Amino acid sequence: MAQAIYTKEGFYLEEASTEFEQKLKKQPYQTLYEEIFQVDNDRTDMDPSILYLLHLTKRFAENLKNDGELEVTRALASLEETDYQSLVNEVPFVIGWEFVTIAWMKQIHQALNQIFIEELQNFKGTVAEYIQMKNEHLLIAGRVYFHLIERKNSDSPFAFLATYATGEQGKVSHLPLKNALQEFKETKDMLALLAAVGRVANQSVFISQLIESGELFSPLRFNEEEAYQFLTEIPLYEANGVICRIPNFWKKAQKQRIQVTIGEKKPSIVGLDALLAGRPEIYLGDEAFSKAEIEALLQQSEGLAFLKGKWIEINHEKLQSLLTTFEEQDASQWSLFEALRQEQQTQKNAQNTEIEISNGDWLEEMLAQMLTPSAIKQELPPETFQATLRPYQQTGYNWLKFMQNQPFGALLADDMGLGKTIQILALLDSLKEQKTQTLLVIPASLIANWKKETSTFAPSLNYKVLHGKEIDLSDETIDLYITTYGMVSKIPALKEKTFDLLILDEAQAIKNPGTKQTKSIKELNAYARIAMTGTPIENRLSDLWSVFDFLNQGLLGTKKEFANQIKNGADYQAIRRMISPFLLRRLKTDTRIISDLPDKNEQKEYITLTKKQIALYKGVQKEIEKALENSDGIQRKGLVLAAISKFKQICNHPDQYLGNEVFKPSFSGKFETLGEICATIRDKHEQVLIFTQFKEMCEPLNDYLATIFGQPGLVLHGSIPTKKRGELVEQFNDPNTYTPYMVLSIKAGGVGLNLTAANHVIHFDRWWNPAIENQATDRAFRIGQRKDVFVYKFVTSGTIEEKIDELLAEKTQLSSDLISETTGETWLTEMSNTELKQLFTLEVDDR
Repeated sequence: MAQAIYTKEGFYLEEASTEFEQKLKKQPYQTLYEEIFQVDNDRTDMDPSILYLLHLTKRFAENLKNDGELEVTRALASLEETDYQSLVNEVPFVIGWEFVTIAWMKQIHQALNQIFIEELQNFKGTVAEYIQMKNEHLLIAGRVYFHLIERKNSDSPFAFLATYATGEQGKVSHLPLKNALQEFKETKDMLALLAAVGRVANQSVFISQLIESGELFSPLRFNEEEAYQFLTEIPLYEANGVICRIPNFWKKAQKQRIQVTIGEKKPSIVGLDALLAGRPEIYLGDEAFSKAEIEALLQQSEGLAFLKGKWIEINHEKLQSLLTTFEEQDASQWSLFEALRQEQQTQKNAQNTEIEISNGDWLEEMLAQMLTPSAIKQELPPETFQATLRPYQQTGYNWLKFMQNQPFGALLADDMGLGKTIQILALLDSLKEQKTQTLLVIPASLIANWKKETSTFAPSLNYKVLHGKEIDLSDETIDLYITTYGMVSKIPALKEKTFDLLILDEAQAIKNPGTKQTKSIKELNAYARIAMTGTPIENRLSDLWSVFDFLNQGLLGTKKEFANQIKNGADYQAIRRMISPFLLRRLKTDTRIISDLPDKNEQKEYITLTKKQIALYKGVQKEIEKALENSDGIQRKGLVLAAISKFKQICNHPDQYLGNEVFKPSFSGKFETLGEICATIRDKHEQVLIFTQFKEMCEPLNDYLATIFGQPGLVLHGSIPTKKRGELVEQFNDPNTYTPYMVLSIKAGGVGLNLTAANHVIHFDRWWNPAIENQATDRAFRIGQRKDVFVYKFVTSGTIEEKIDELLAEKTQLSSDLISETTGETWLTEMSNTELKQLFTLEVDDR
């Protein structure tokens, strides 16, 4: 089933199987426009991402059908801001849902409107004739309006007037219907104008009598009974194409409900099981009525009554239902969990009475802090924390503290590159004084990264990486235990202990609730839980259910209930309301975030070697140490440079060193990390440059990345002719086609090219010359780049890569003064044998 991917600029389809999907992929807006005129197409067997686009289109179609001024304006009217906001709240959780804003929707609306205007310019008939040509069965509103006006301080409480829309050159006027007798002299024009009124008269005795008496063409006075008759028949009028303009009181009077206010005071113990009292009230429109007042209304005749300065509807059946529901709710108690699930929702009971849940003062204040993290009192991390948080990271840190103290499960879903790890480390550092013990579960490829950043930013934290089956978790001095998803099921002691805090990094690892890995994670015990992911939804809405089942079990119902809800048409607005308090997501595209970020955000990705890489690395290490003992001069330099090249090849992939052509991703930590980063870039529909110093790595990387992105990218290295290179650059930068990635050798692609279509740069292996690496990065980070650029430098932990990276960081003058652009790695050959031995020694725990 094809999906629509939403982007900041609109949407696109990566693939299409059905004829309709192929049309939508090729001509997206024209295809949506044609859907405006379809009244009987049932397209429910599509992905929610496409169904939502059709839903947007249908809402615009409703505007067309109900616009009596269309014949004059010849342009579609915009939706009200409240309607747009309602549509924003209904967006399904699909790839790119974060981009859906009112401006995003208006852009789609404007595109549809432009097609409508252009087609009308080339059509000689009326708008009605144009629409009939599109679909003869499509009934749209006529130009006649029925107005009911409330008259205060008058002997007649209501006035009625029938008008029609007329005008020239887009300027609309509303005139009494009697004026049409003079304007339209031709009988066919008058019949066309009154067609909708005729349809109404065939079904409404009330309107039929007004036509027969001729009163419909003049202003009328209505008493309460006549106004009530008119108001109750409005659905009939509108269904036949007459537009009604009525007082606001009737729209509100029809909303008779029980409003239950929950959480006016803070419970003695805060937690999802805390009990809150519910206080029910009866509402007729905006006005609250007591039980006694409703009982008194039941003694009056049905119709309109003027009470408390407003007109209200007296309907005995509705009022009795309200009274019954009020008595049922009078002694209700709600758990905080139930309150959060039902907050601001309207439901109906067995009597079909609306029950609206609202928040009391305490609950409202707490939810405000959950939903608006900036409302939380902002405190700095402890002095032991060795980093300065950016403003949005500071806000995230305080939100995490607030959520952990409640305790609620929290999903930190910041966009890739915004620093989720540093926010978590700030939290953990702040919890140290409370002797909090945390279990962190991560992908194996991130172990080195977490160790490095923990030591750098939170050096006071005592952490321990868990290996093997016999694990001792009784050490009270340990603040942070780190393990991997794969190890959880292999360490029985983990399930026997209740941790203060359980954190999952790259939580999409548990998106499939049926796997052994996910089940093992959900068997862990903790008082509070946090999940981290830059892609809360990778493919389907079910991804989100599994993560929230881990965080706050039951919030989205059972797996079966949630699946049935999606199958039968999910209420995305309700789902969003339920999860929003527990989710914090900021995007790079948000100007409030971008203003806090530098133009170029660099970060190092610390990679762990696989077992096969470790074995090969140690073998080369022994060979070179032995060879160095009996060499000198030019021979020694050759040995050193050859050894460095071999170590680099092993760090990239064992098959590069061995000369094989398989390049299985699981045999290389770099390949696995590259796949994780590029999967997020793919979901964002962004582009990436991958630099390597080895020409022979270009094609293996290309083959692997094609499986990640679902389509091939481009390759550029020294063997590509100069003319062809220009063509590749143009293809990559072409805004009309999506080329997800380009793999480049750093020598051929590191200078002279403008590749600003990409806003991600990955240095797969290191040149160890900052000037050359920066030049390569500047293929994307240069004039013409409109997005922030995110640079990832791969460093394999415990290897020569990490040691030289540290050396360059410690001795900045080495990179700026001693290493020229041409010397490359030759400076390493000047080291002594002792220094080289230390440099080549692998420092990893390979248990």
